[in-house]
Amino acid sequence: MKKMYKALSTFLIAGVIIGGCSKESNTSSRDYELKDVTFPLEEKVTLKFMTQSSPLAPKDPNEKLIYQRLEEKTGVDIEWKNYTSDSFVEKRNLAVASGEMPDAIMDAGYGDYDLLKLGRDGTIIPVEDLIEKYMPNLKKVLNTKPEYRAMITAPDGHIYAFPWIEELGAGKESIHSVDAFPWINVEWLENLGLDMPTTTEELKEVLIAFKTQDPNGNGEADEIPMSFIINGGGEDLTFLFGSFGIGDNWDHTVVTNDGKVVFTAAQDDYKEAMKYFNDLYKEGLIDEEAFEQDWNTYLAKGKNEKYGLYFTWDKGNISGMNDKYELMPPLAGPSGEKNVTRTNGMGFDRGRMVITSANNNLELTAKWIDQLYDPHQSVQNNWGTFGDTEQQNIFEFDESTGMLKHLPLEGTAPVELRQKTNIGGPLAILDEYYGTVTTKPDDAAWRLNLMKEVMVPHMKADNIYPRVFFSLEELKELSKIEADLIAYVHRKRAEWVKTGKAEEEWDAYLTELERLGLDKWLQIKQVGYDRSVN
Repeated sequence: MKKMYKALSTFLIAGVIIGGCSKESNTSSRDYELKDVTFPLEEKVTLKFMTQSSPLAPKDPNEKLIYQRLEEKTGVDIEWKNYTSDSFVEKRNLAVASGEMPDAIMDAGYGDYDLLKLGRDGTIIPVEDLIEKYMPNLKKVLNTKPEYRAMITAPDGHIYAFPWIEELGAGKESIHSVDAFPWINVEWLENLGLDMPTTTEELKEVLIAFKTQDPNGNGEADEIPMSFIINGGGEDLTFLFGSFGIGDNWDHTVVTNDGKVVFTAAQDDYKEAMKYFNDLYKEGLIDEEAFEQDWNTYLAKGKNEKYGLYFTWDKGNISGMNDKYELMPPLAGPSGEKNVTRTNGMGFDRGRMVITSANNNLELTAKWIDQLYDPHQSVQNNWGTFGDTEQQNIFEFDESTGMLKHLPLEGTAPVELRQKTNIGGPLAILDEYYGTVTTKPDDAAWRLNLMKEVMVPHMKADNIYPRVFFSLEELKELSKIEADLIAYVHRKRAEWVKTGKAEEEWDAYLTELERLGLDKWLQIKQVGYDRSVN
């Protein structure tokens, strides 16, 4: 769930200068001169791809059952250059800079700036004609849901990458509508005879009780009333801002119901929320490590049940799928109103796979990639597979219905099982696949129900900021502004929780936001929004 500013180009950050791609490169496959390709091939051939994977996954992707089955189905052996996610971007950019390009890059991690720059330079190729001629599975998805065709089409009219699409609910009921859910320790509430808090002041009193009344009963003051990862997207305390007004989300961007784009971190209610957080900090209710901890530290304390309140997508990944923690409902703030601020997230990634200009086998490659958009294949790409005798399966295949049915997780963290067995994508899973191609995973169905019952009734915003495909010039300007603007907002966010100087420094803060280009940023964002919805 680390979505922070994907439009900010890793290409720019790495400072890579694009070089030309040599058709003679030994990192791409020779021309097999195949026409009218049908699978399985009569003679096996090899394509050379680059990808990334979790450290939990096999170093050789071909050890995954999904890829073994794809090779058997197609007759195409994939020769992988696979890197763990922490080093992938550097290796990918070095390959691009040197011109030693593979046939394609899968799970490419490219942002919009990358796609447009690499496309303009001829490093990656437009694929809209390949989709039309050779990719019936993807073409069907795009014809069924034309909004996705619009989203993957660049301002110059080309499609430069194959997308990842995962639908789970729509509109306010989308599973992505809220990222960081607040999980409260109801076992501690029960031990202390406390009710679930319903206001921000009640939450403060609950957290004080967690700190002072030994709710875990071990005779030690080892409880952490509230923890988070400051500016950490899915683990930030963003959810609590909604109690004070328009609220906040991970990209600090909301759209009012009359279509105005607003920067949340420049609103008065943002300041009021910061004052509240400082009040909690002064009472010693906030984890001191919340300002510097990484995921592993955050996870370890959660697994040891140290938290009274913490934030994440799914409690199963931290405190486990038990009854000790429950979702805390939205809190009424000082005005008495409740608001759940929607994120701008959706199950969509424009840059999941690209074909390079070094590729000599475009029809073959396109038809192989199209296999990934077969409904049953997409489901496995996303979650994992069935019938694996070596490790836990996430599915069983019901031959009578032709459905992939999710198996119980049996205590396994869903994210860990997926990282071991899935292949990321590209893929497409549409809402209509549930009940026909696959079941909803238990954790997703559970979260969707929580979203509908607890969150949706308090969502005031009718719209989210869409996935606008900005022009190269617009992206350059946005990236230039965001590099300093967002860093400044994040620095002040952490400072103000500790110092309590939000009120005192507010006017100077707004002045600095303007100096850093907020007006221009809002103008570009508004133009992009209007262009997207009209």
